[in-house]
Amino acid sequence: MLQEESDLSLIIAQIVQKLKGSNLYSQLERQAWGNWEKRILKSLNSMCTELSIPLARKRPVGEQKELLNKWNEMGTDEPDLSLFRPVYAPKDFLEVLINLRNPNYENGDSLSFRTHLGLIQVPLKVKDIPELKECFVELGLNTGQLGIDDSTQVPPELFENEHVRIGQKVLAEQDSAAAQQYIRQGSPTALRAELWALILNISSEPEDVLYYEQLKTNVIQHDLLVDSLIYKDVKLTASNDDYYFVFEDYLYQVLLCFSRDTSVLSHFAYNSASPPKSYIRGKLGLEEYAVFYPPNGVIPFHGFSMYVAPLCFLYHEPSKLYQIFREMYVRFFFRLHSISSHPSGIVSLCLLFETLLQTYLPQLFYHLREIGAQPLRISFKWMVRAFSGYLATDQLLLLWDRILGYNSLEILAVLAAAVFAFRAVNLMEVTSLAAAEAVLADLSTLKVMPLLQIFLFATVT
Repeated sequence: MLQEESDLSLIIAQIVQKLKGSNLYSQLERQAWGNWEKRILKSLNSMCTELSIPLARKRPVGEQKELLNKWNEMGTDEPDLSLFRPVYAPKDFLEVLINLRNPNYENGDSLSFRTHLGLIQVPLKVKDIPELKECFVELGLNTGQLGIDDSTQVPPELFENEHVRIGQKVLAEQDSAAAQQYIRQGSPTALRAELWALILNISSEPEDVLYYEQLKTNVIQHDLLVDSLIYKDVKLTASNDDYYFVFEDYLYQVLLCFSRDTSVLSHFAYNSASPPKSYIRGKLGLEEYAVFYPPNGVIPFHGFSMYVAPLCFLYHEPSKLYQIFREMYVRFFFRLHSISSHPSGIVSLCLLFETLLQTYLPQLFYHLREIGAQPLRISFKWMVRAFSGYLATDQLLLLWDRILGYNSLEILAVLAAAVFAFRAVNLMEVTSLAAAEAVLADLSTLKVMPLLQIFLFATVT
């Protein structure tokens, strides 16, 4: 009897260990994020020391007036940013994710996971194609889709006209849940701005405009080191993009205000990350003098401004554009650059992408792996930026329609796998990482919806 009891307690102990091991056990999550955060802050502080500039300072009155006068044409400003460098780029973050390990699986507990040959070594539960089909059922071959059925070859009376009429009805009723369901089949261009605002529960109330103006005042009065990082990022990315360079001024306005917005801190409540802290000068290490830096708790990385750029096509009023971006960030985008076990978190997306390729395109996966071109090293930057800057804007907006419609980022991993499937013939011929990257360098001609449909619903499973 005693033997049975001890056996039972041993089994229970093993089950508890495995349960703790599943779901990227939050302690591990926090530890990994804490180490990464320290690296970012160290980089930020060393930049301050090297350049002899403070993290924050109050602007002299003359400088405040000058900034206020050129608020709507900040793109014409050409500050010398040569000494500033992005705090980190997506590829640096990928290295952190590759090195994540769950100690409870180190002993090879998970047999199925030991066959995973990708870069991500944390065993999370991700969907297979049958489960994805069920999840994205409205993307099926028998359902009308904007992005396919609105092409010039298809008469509009077959789908498009009726879809627009239903969209107008949804807007008239101001039903957020209905809008979310509707947009799964894509949004008509003319209705998109209103539909997204309805789904995100954004309405332009006078107090929202006032709040934006208060953030603007804070930008005018105080200069932060991250302002230079924002300038640099816009100059390196959006300003060089054929679609987005015209929105340079909007990007500065939105991102500078965003860095001051303490309401963004609330997203850390449902995230394993904690906002970065700095200390008031001369009080290093004294917790009562610790302050969140920047005030919104988000240090921009290389490419961050591309989260805002596509929204500039839809919203031309700065406070509305700002509200939409902030809501998109706290609902979705923050998950793309923080460590968590959430199904829409970047760790799960990377694992989903690798699992889809290894399972459904094994020859391609093994070939790329053998030549030292792990697929995730190519696709990671697409997923971190939610494909912004890689797809043509009309296609990107159709993709983001579905993110909002399904309240999930998993479609990013599916699309990344679908792109590899689409270019598989060419990729099977390459013999190096550089050659594979060249095959996948230009995604601007791709059509999102046909790729997703073929991969999900026309792949033999």
